[in-house]
Amino acid sequence: MSGLVGRNLLAGAEPDVAADAGHPDPPPRMGFFTDTSVCIGCKACEVACKEWNSVPEDGLEFTGMSYDNTQQLGADTWRHVAFIEQRKPIGRAEPGTDHGESPGAASDGNGTDMRWLMASDVCKHCTHAACLDVCPTGSLFRTEFGTVVVQEDICNGCGYCIPACPFGVIDQRKEDGRAWKCTLCYDRIGGGLEPACAKACPTDSIQYGPLDELRERAALRVEQLHDIGVEDARLYGHDPDDGVGGDGAFFLLLDEPEVYGLPPDPVVTTRDMPSMWRHAGMAAAAMLGGLAAVFAVHGREGGAR
Repeated sequence: MSGLVGRNLLAGAEPDVAADAGHPDPPPRMGFFTDTSVCIGCKACEVACKEWNSVPEDGLEFTGMSYDNTQQLGADTWRHVAFIEQRKPIGRAEPGTDHGESPGAASDGNGTDMRWLMASDVCKHCTHAACLDVCPTGSLFRTEFGTVVVQEDICNGCGYCIPACPFGVIDQRKEDGRAWKCTLCYDRIGGGLEPACAKACPTDSIQYGPLDELRERAALRVEQLHDIGVEDARLYGHDPDDGVGGDGAFFLLLDEPEVYGLPPDPVVTTRDMPSMWRHAGMAAAAMLGGLAAVFAVHGREGGAR
């Protein structure tokens, strides 16, 4: 651990996050690559997640928002499948190819192009996880696989992690006030198994494996989609130089991140804590210095009398 002295672990490049968290000789960092271009919106991932992790049902209310009845990630929704209907021109393969239309392509019957964007969202397991930084009890911890897990039996329900997350992932259950989120099935991957959601996905939209391998696979998939005319295909959360140091769970999107309800340029919310404390310390020192000067002046005036 001596090599960590002087390093700013709140932001910046972090190539070996598990070792820097104190794990000796950790295995390769594991993660998710979610390819939304092949998501069919079946919600098998949501069901598998709930069944394996005993996540309570979350109401399943009719929202009036297409087929999306869970709306967003939360304490009782660790995987959320978004349904986004768009009317816009669809990228198609070049003439003479057999790739057909781009993912999600359809027609409304009136000759208007439309498409469904379906995406299974999840905790990002950030390289720099602000939720972990602000936890006062150690309930949140970094695993040997580089993932971030909540130990619910240690959580005191303070809620500091909730506003700390730049993605709005982690949440508290109303019944007990404790924080809950995706664990990337820590109990399964420790035994060499796939996370439940990836195991259940029928199209391999959710892929699990070593993060470096997933990034290479994702880059090739983007090239393939560009080659068949899907120019909007792009990766989100894959870049180790982004505001959270890269995500342990990243995505292939077919439109801007905002369309999916994702922040375009997320930044770890604890990044500026050191400078904030320095400025606070300087302000406090200046205030104390001013008070000392006032008392010194009054003391001299009193002695003169």
